[in-house]
Amino acid sequence: MLLAGEPGVGKSTLLLEVAARAAGSGRVLYVTGEESAGQVRLRAERTRGLHDDLFLAAESDLGAIVGHIDSLSPSLLIVDSIQTMTTGEVDGIPGGVTQTRAVTVALTSLAKERGLPVLLVGHVTKDGSIAGPRVLEHLVDVVLSFEGDKHSTLRMVRGVKNRFGPADEVGCFELRDEGIVGLADPSGLFLARFGSTRESSVPGTAVTVVMDGRRPLLAEVQALVAGSNIPSPRRAVSGLDSARVAMLLAVLERRVNVKLSDSEVYTATVGGMKIAEPAADLAIALAVASARWDVALPPDMVVVGELGLAGEVRRVNGVQRRLAEAARLGFTRALIPTDSDVGKGLGMQITVVHDLDQVLRDIKPKR
Repeated sequence: MLLAGEPGVGKSTLLLEVAARAAGSGRVLYVTGEESAGQVRLRAERTRGLHDDLFLAAESDLGAIVGHIDSLSPSLLIVDSIQTMTTGEVDGIPGGVTQTRAVTVALTSLAKERGLPVLLVGHVTKDGSIAGPRVLEHLVDVVLSFEGDKHSTLRMVRGVKNRFGPADEVGCFELRDEGIVGLADPSGLFLARFGSTRESSVPGTAVTVVMDGRRPLLAEVQALVAGSNIPSPRRAVSGLDSARVAMLLAVLERRVNVKLSDSEVYTATVGGMKIAEPAADLAIALAVASARWDVALPPDMVVVGELGLAGEVRRVNGVQRRLAEAARLGFTRALIPTDSDVGKGLGMQITVVHDLDQVLRDIKPKR
């Protein structure tokens, strides 16, 4: 299993906690090639990751690691990180293509021969892809991506590849002083006002439901339209696809006469969430229109739908699961595309919409 992530995102902290919990059912060998044993010990004390059956080795030589495995016979091996490991059987520098491939092949063979689960930590490049030769992802059975924004405590583990099951699972965690804590219900992190505090709403906000793998997550989209008659208005985007937001602004102005060309428009998500799914198009458009007209949307309503260039609301997948999650969190109304496969029993007032103009007629201020 290969776990990849950016520097400082918390890979070592997560795996140290995994190692401490796994040590409750058998010996675990944690090999670190990047830190000293004392540094790892300090982190383990801070995160309460100490256990009598958790063994630590500050090694970078593959032969020494195999020797530790022979003497301990662990039930789990963690190598942090694969780019720091070397073997004397091939030439090359640590972290190079030759060394990294050779060490990964040796550890993969060792795992299959002995039935030993092996967790490898991998670095990522500037563009977010896994560093080293591409063959690493083909050699291992499972590839996980550990993601997180340095300005947020939210962390997500995404399945990229899985030979034994689905590869679209997502795990949500929060990075705290005492370590990493799993979040069984992270939806509240992405809403500015959650639960009983959503009794009222403000203009420029809309709530949607996005699918992150198989998990539906409620997300709040916020918009601010400022000024008028500005020669070169600014467009700022945070957490959303800037090209898609620009397209939606053009659809709003051309199809439903929401004048935005002379005003600055700011759009963002709440809680550091990144949304790339087209199912949030309708929510973004409604948030911008709500900000432009200074009219608040109902606080108990979720909006799901993709927008086309003609202003039509297109069908999205998984509407039933999205609305079930919204209903569970107390939302009672929903706007969804036509032809959506939604059954009964959700306890929500569902409105089917065909185009953007139909939606905006209900919120546009009467003059």
